[in-house]
Amino acid sequence: MIKYTTTLLLLVGGCFIGLANNYETLTKDFVRGDAKIQSMSVLAFGPEGILFVGDSKAGQLVALDLGDRKKNDSKEGFGLKDVETLVGSAIGVGPKEVIIHDMAVNPISQNVYLAVSRSNALEIGFWKRPNDLNYATILLRIKPDETIEEVALNDISHSKMEVPKVIAEGKESWRKSDFRTDAITDISYDDGKLYVAGLSNEEFASALRVLDFPFKDKATHTTIEVYHVAHAKSETEAPIRTLLPYTIDGRKFILAAYTCTPFVSIPVDDIKDGEHVVSKTLGEFGFGNMPIDIISFKGKAGDDYLLMSNTAKAMIRINPEDIKAQKEGLTKPLEPGQYAVGLKHDVLSAVGVTQIDNLNDDHVLILQRMPNGELSLRSYPKKYLG
Repeated sequence: MIKYTTTLLLLVGGCFIGLANNYETLTKDFVRGDAKIQSMSVLAFGPEGILFVGDSKAGQLVALDLGDRKKNDSKEGFGLKDVETLVGSAIGVGPKEVIIHDMAVNPISQNVYLAVSRSNALEIGFWKRPNDLNYATILLRIKPDETIEEVALNDISHSKMEVPKVIAEGKESWRKSDFRTDAITDISYDDGKLYVAGLSNEEFASALRVLDFPFKDKATHTTIEVYHVAHAKSETEAPIRTLLPYTIDGRKFILAAYTCTPFVSIPVDDIKDGEHVVSKTLGEFGFGNMPIDIISFKGKAGDDYLLMSNTAKAMIRINPEDIKAQKEGLTKPLEPGQYAVGLKHDVLSAVGVTQIDNLNDDHVLILQRMPNGELSLRSYPKKYLG
C-alpha cells in the first residue's frame, strides 16, 4: 500500500527532474539478480515507485526496482470483477486455489501489485489469515487495461536488509500457525525510513524496527507495550497489525492498530534502539476483529482522514482532529455492555473489504468480497469517503 510522505519536487519541461535524481540516488547500490524472496508477507510502496517487501520467513526487507516508472496522471477509478478467477488463470489454478496476501498501488503508474500464493482459499476463516496458510512467492502486476502479468523476481534490480531479532520458526501461535508468519506484520515508508512491525525473539516480543533507506548496516529495535482495553491488561506479545506514520501539530507519530482492536499512537521520537515504549491507547474499536490496512487520504474539502480495513468489521474512518482532542490514553477496562470506547470514529457501510490503498488523487482502491462471493477490485471516490 502507499504509506509514505514525500516533499514536492521541481517540474521542469514536463519532466520530474528531482524525482529522477532522487531515483538514481536511492537505487545506485541495487544489484540485479535473484531477489530470493521466501515470503511476500506485506507490500508497501515508497518514493519513485520502489516496492518494499516484508519477508517474514527470511527475516528481511527487500526493495524492488520494478522498472515501472511511466507517469499516470489519471484521476479515474479502476475496477476488476472476479479477481480470483482472473488471477487463477494467470498462474494456472482455479479461483479457489489462489490466495491474495497483500495489495499495493504504484503511485507513479497506478499499476496494482498483488502478493499471491497457490493455496486453498476455503481455509481462510475468522482468524486464519493468508500468511497463516502459506507463504506468498508470486508477485502479479495489474495494469489499467486489466492486463495481468507476473513480475520475474529471479532477475530484478533490488536491495535487501536483515530485520533484527525476528522470532524463531517452529513455535505454534494461538491461530494454529507458525509465529514466524508474524515476524513482519506491516511496513510503512516515511521520510527516508522504513517502519517495520512484528514479533521479535525478545521477552517483550512485540517490536517496532526502523530501517534507513537506502539500507545501511544497522536497524534499530524497540519493544512496544499496549494497554488492551478489551482484555483489561497491558500486553507485550501481541504485534501491531497495521501502522501509519502521521504528523500531528508538527510532531510525527506512528498510528497503529492491534487485533481486537486497540488503536494507539507512538511518538516517533520515543522509538530508539534498545528502548521499551508504552503506546498511548486512543480507542477500542471492538473485539473479535483484526485490522488489515490503514491509509490516509484527503476528502472533498481537502481535509485529511484515516481509513482502516478489518477482517470482521466494515471500514473505519477517523478524523485526525479527533486524535488531537484525545488528550488522555485509555487505562481502564471495558465496562459491562461496552463494545467500543475512546476515540471517535465512523464505521462505514462497505463490508467485506480486505486490502485498501490510494489509487490516485480522487479514488481509493479496495479489494472487496461481494455478496455473490466474488472478490473484486473497486474504486471509491474520496469525496464520498470524507
